[in-house]
Amino acid sequence: MKNKGYRSLEIKNEVNRREFLKLSGGLGSVVGVGLLLGTPPVWSSKNGLASQENQTKTNIKDVLSVARTKTSLPGPFPGRVIEVHDPKAMAEDKPAPEVIDAMVKKGITRLTGKNMAESFSLFFKKSDIVGIKVNPVGPGLISTRLEVVDSVIDWLLKGGLKRENLIIWDRFDYMLKDAGFTPERYPGIGIEGLQTMDEEAAAGKKQDDSAWLDKSGHHVSEKNFDKNCFYWADVEGPKDKAYLNQHVFSGKYSYFGKLLTQKLTKIINIPVFKNTGSGISMATKNIGYGAICNTNRLHKPLFFNVCTEVHAFPVIRDKLVLNITDGLRAQYDGGPGPAAKFCFLYNRLFFATDPFALDMTCHNLIVQKRKSMDAKTNLHPRYTEYLHTGEEYGLGIADPQKIKYIKG
Repeated sequence: MKNKGYRSLEIKNEVNRREFLKLSGGLGSVVGVGLLLGTPPVWSSKNGLASQENQTKTNIKDVLSVARTKTSLPGPFPGRVIEVHDPKAMAEDKPAPEVIDAMVKKGITRLTGKNMAESFSLFFKKSDIVGIKVNPVGPGLISTRLEVVDSVIDWLLKGGLKRENLIIWDRFDYMLKDAGFTPERYPGIGIEGLQTMDEEAAAGKKQDDSAWLDKSGHHVSEKNFDKNCFYWADVEGPKDKAYLNQHVFSGKYSYFGKLLTQKLTKIINIPVFKNTGSGISMATKNIGYGAICNTNRLHKPLFFNVCTEVHAFPVIRDKLVLNITDGLRAQYDGGPGPAAKFCFLYNRLFFATDPFALDMTCHNLIVQKRKSMDAKTNLHPRYTEYLHTGEEYGLGIADPQKIKYIKG
């Protein structure tokens, strides 16, 4: 079937105009920052909470029919979530590398019950190509801390992986650079964005589109996406230039990056601890919206569903082996974009092979924080039902009564 698409193998941000354009992709006048980032006004009203009966159709049933493997989610520790807290992690609001490194080691060994070398062997072979998915949005404020990534890389190198077998990745190349993930900072390690975007063209500062359109009129990043592996949803993406500049393709297909389908053999996911309205933007969203293109069309009808359904594809389900949520500095409101006035030092890292148990645990923690800060909190089940759907699909555990949450 053509639409299977899998391979079996008002944001109140404290950011300047340039950051605003980075977050909106220059689409503020076209679809609005709220729609682009999935901010609350788009989908949190009663009328915006679509029932299952009226839900937009996708190719999820075809994907779920693909046989599982021994590495499939939720991994070797379903429902197990480890929290590591050290108040010295952000000394005077700056990362303390040695403390963070100790936290990473503690979290991994508590998760696996093994030492670091044995933990490496549990997840990886020395021949693996490992992709580290970071979240570079809000660089320096709420983006994935370089020090957390440093510690993970050190563990992988000591386990026997070569530097050239490690790739730090995200959907957008320029965001990686802005957040400090550069070849200069990580010599010998791959730094790959699935796509590029011409910021000046997106901002309407120039008419020349040659930086993102080739001579035949196609996005220069088209070659980076695999047309044999895609998330299909019965909703069209716009065809205007502003949309295509950011999303590469329009139509009803969101293709997975070739980096994931053809190169990476394992994935480590390092999101940050932040909200998106009354929901969260953490482990499942970092992958769900980071692995595919043409996503803006999905926000209104399928915002949370994408976070679950993308994980069901073998290219994610069978490769994602570890999730580490970076809560060193966290954000309880104003997300998913950066909002300094809602950020706070949390000094925590969370570890799980099961991204659904991890997100359910962190969702409940952020709800507690929002209540304590008198932030408006909508407890509609829409904000967690996608996690329960993940449990129904066999991708993880979402029932809090079944989650083993260990703090230390």
